[in-house]
Amino acid sequence: MALSGVRVLELAGLAPAPLCGMILADFGARVVRVDRTTHSAMATDVQGRGKRSLALDLKRPAGAAVLRRLCRGADVLIEPFRHGVLSKLGRKDENPYAPLNLLADFAGGGVMCAMGIVSALYERTRSGKGQVIDASMVEGVAYLSSFLWKSQKLGLWNRPRGENLLDSGAPFYETYKTSDGKYMAVGAIEPQFYEQLIKGLNLDSDELPSQLSFSDWPEMKKKFASIFAQKTQAEWCSIFDGTDACVTPVLSFDDVASHQHNKQRSSFIKNDQEEISPRPAPLLSRTPAVPSFKRDPFIGEHTEEILLEYGFTEQEITKLYSDKVIEFGKPKANL
Repeated sequence: MALSGVRVLELAGLAPAPLCGMILADFGARVVRVDRTTHSAMATDVQGRGKRSLALDLKRPAGAAVLRRLCRGADVLIEPFRHGVLSKLGRKDENPYAPLNLLADFAGGGVMCAMGIVSALYERTRSGKGQVIDASMVEGVAYLSSFLWKSQKLGLWNRPRGENLLDSGAPFYETYKTSDGKYMAVGAIEPQFYEQLIKGLNLDSDELPSQLSFSDWPEMKKKFASIFAQKTQAEWCSIFDGTDACVTPVLSFDDVASHQHNKQRSSFIKNDQEEISPRPAPLLSRTPAVPSFKRDPFIGEHTEEILLEYGFTEQEITKLYSDKVIEFGKPKANL
């Protein structure tokens, strides 16, 4: 895979750092998650796919020393703490809407961090030098929203919130409830797509106001809502499937993986525990990601294996364990 041979240390945290580590693991990197020992509280990482776990008490000097030694053998260190924390260890009832933590935590944080890491690894092949990637979720989201900043002069965002083209102000860019309590998403911005929407709703465009008549948008939204409420989601799908109306069902988790589009592209995968998750993206033609199908690691499951791999002796490991600097987390047998 593209990142085969790259060694990554990920200090356990929440949301952005685990996603970043999972992306690198999906594309071939050997990712070690440095977990807190169990006598320290730690939330479960549901993004542990393809990682191994080493349980280490970083608050103790011996634990910090172990981490510094691990870093000497790694290519990448991912740390999720506030600025200054790591330096102590040795270096400095409404319609559906998008889950907003996807923007900051995952897109602005995890994905941007992964992009920065890959960029730095590529640059290292020329300079032979490493560097620090400072991935700020706030700045990451700002960068993702470049279109919003650079399109302000186009008149797309000059009205109050909720009254603009792309923020649910337009009747043709909204979600509508169906008669069976489900929803349809509408994104028919281009005139030719809007015409298909109007046709599917069994309306006559000659009897309607102009598509971009802002003053008529509130009434048009009411009209569209009343029409969508007359049929089930399945009925609307049968009307709009195969058209360019940009009208699609808002799917539940259970329905997404079985949707025909996703089935044809094999967009979702199952691990050994039959848990469904999205396939890594983007899809590389020669060296595609091959995600692990094993269960996520238990905290400390690979502590001894990893330390031996990084050059620690059996005696050193035994001493660290007796001093409670590290822990071993072996899976329990299912009897």
